[in-house]
Amino acid sequence: MTRHWVVAAALLITAGMNGAQAEDYPTRTITMIIPFAVGGPADITGRIVADVLARHLGRSVIVENINGAGGTIGALRAARATPDGYTILFGHMSTNALAPAFYPNLGYDPMKDFEPIGLAAEYPELLVVRKDFPANNLGEFVTYAKTHANKLNVGHAGVGSISYIGCLLIDAAIGIKPALIPFTGTAPVLNAMLGGEIDYECDPVLGTLAQVREGTVRALAIAAKQRSPMLPDVPTSYEQGLPEFDCAVMYALFAVAGTPKPVIAKLAAGLDKGLDEEQVRKRLADLGANIAEPGRRGPKPLADLVRSESARLLPILNAVALTDK
Repeated sequence: MTRHWVVAAALLITAGMNGAQAEDYPTRTITMIIPFAVGGPADITGRIVADVLARHLGRSVIVENINGAGGTIGALRAARATPDGYTILFGHMSTNALAPAFYPNLGYDPMKDFEPIGLAAEYPELLVVRKDFPANNLGEFVTYAKTHANKLNVGHAGVGSISYIGCLLIDAAIGIKPALIPFTGTAPVLNAMLGGEIDYECDPVLGTLAQVREGTVRALAIAAKQRSPMLPDVPTSYEQGLPEFDCAVMYALFAVAGTPKPVIAKLAAGLDKGLDEEQVRKRLADLGANIAEPGRRGPKPLADLVRSESARLLPILNAVALTDK
């Protein structure tokens, strides 16, 4: 009996200490892990978010890029961190929802090992083809691809990456299995397309916006219900009769499971304030992002989004991922 009281008292003391630490949070530098290469869409967006948090929390936020395995190496590193709010993850729908379709032995559970903080922005994907590709719209692309699938080369930034997921979704939608060529990031994929090595790719608006505007590559469709203000002349997949190609990349903040709720609330509030700032909204909008509006911010909306995207996309990806690696 006495031992049980001692244990209970120790737990109460520990909880009190954690509560006090949470109230004082943050007292030192925060590390944000971005599990992708420097200069890519996740990195560019994540650094904007890091600046926002630093200003609104009053502490430095340093970015640590840990690239590899579709973002899962960095996500695993974050999942194993101390759950105190001083290591957070800037993840997306692959690292925190869809990775199990490609990496059955992840080493972490996207649902159980992270606490959602909040959605920052979403980037719809584009179907981008080389400049001389013999199709001028999505319908012509589908017709050509079905006839020449065994001759097509598709570039992506690694198994489990957003570009890989986009490729699988459109290929599954039209029933083809072209050659999938892996690269180390978006930039090498674009370089390969400019050099004629690959025929098409699927990537967030941010990753290909400059090249599409310059006319060095062509965008045939945006994988969304609405056109992008950054590329208003590019019709949607819905307009062109292929609603199955619907892929908006979420970029969001996650904490390690077990992080105190007051810490998560402070992080969420800092992100929320930043997304209301005109200069932040302009920076993200200029990159082609759809910014999370108030009703879609915070831990619960992000948790709901992760669950809904997992339910929608995992069955499709599970059906094709293993045969398309």
